[in-house]
Amino acid sequence: MKIGVPREVKNHEYRVGLTPSSVREIAAHGHTVLVETGAGAGIGAGDADYRKAGATIVGSASEIFARAEMIVKVKEPQAAERAMLREGQILFTYLHLAPDPDQCADLVSSGAICIAYETVTQAGGGLPLLAPMSEVAGRMSVQAGAHCLEKARGGMGILLGGVAGVEPAKIVILGGGVVGSNAAQIAVGTGAQVVVIDRSIDVLRRMDRLLGARVMTVYSNQDNLERHVLSADLVIGGVLVPGAAAPKLVTSAMVDAMKPGAVIVDVAIDQGGCCETAHATTHAEPTYTVGKVLHYCVANMPGAVPRTSTYALNNATLPFALQIADKGWKAALSDNAHLANGLNVALGRVTCREVAQDLGYAYVDPSAVLTA
Repeated sequence: MKIGVPREVKNHEYRVGLTPSSVREIAAHGHTVLVETGAGAGIGAGDADYRKAGATIVGSASEIFARAEMIVKVKEPQAAERAMLREGQILFTYLHLAPDPDQCADLVSSGAICIAYETVTQAGGGLPLLAPMSEVAGRMSVQAGAHCLEKARGGMGILLGGVAGVEPAKIVILGGGVVGSNAAQIAVGTGAQVVVIDRSIDVLRRMDRLLGARVMTVYSNQDNLERHVLSADLVIGGVLVPGAAAPKLVTSAMVDAMKPGAVIVDVAIDQGGCCETAHATTHAEPTYTVGKVLHYCVANMPGAVPRTSTYALNNATLPFALQIADKGWKAALSDNAHLANGLNVALGRVTCREVAQDLGYAYVDPSAVLTA
């Protein structure tokens, strides 16, 4: 199979779909890998590194899209990239379609086979291709929040851990999944007061076992949410409903009643955000203010640490990319139900139930496409 790796074009996105070591593995399976010149610069991998691994360097994204049977990316295809997709071409990347009707419409029109990292599942539950970036984003969220709380950045001017004789900041983390647990680990290390809110008692028990008395676990209901959000200095949103838009846990009224200079870091922004006042921002302009509350809603947070992020992501995605390349998409998805759960759009039809419900499309079961 001919596999294409274009340079990422989203604002301040420095990751790349395949590392040189991943290219070497794919080439060893007998496949051809086309890499756009400069695609790996953000992770310190030059064209020479890719050539040594067995890739062919191509001068433009248009040539990549024209020649490749499968496109491997990191972030969702931008409008110019979507225009280059063709019927039957495989796209393997993050999509996050539920809050992005324009992208979904373009992918449906293209007739491409669109497999989303974020809805591929694994035995026993979990999202193995989303987890590495959720780990990175969760850890970065505390770092970003601490920066935003500085007075010069628009925050209230508070140090997360305080100092002797001065109380620390209060960090409220919404969701105790991969994002929330990683955020909590970093947050307790700062010396801040940390509260994790989740609706699953099992998740809260796991968090309690992990961090003990260093974190307060709270069951999610309207009263608890409001009480802790309104008293927070930093709120980190890490809730997730796989494939669907994130629930709006923090209302506009709650934001209006928060402390002046408080900060919201909405990691769930890829799926629309869990705060009513949240909208996606970029690394170039990461924050905005609603009332007196600073919002940080960068939709590709891990892109700021591309070396760590790209290698962590490739560790998870490479086995699936090889399955698709070795068997072809229909056989690979037929043989692996967890990979089949990643199929969001195929041949003009929406094959992810949550996306179809959120965006008003007729849902088509992936099995119907695989057996057609």
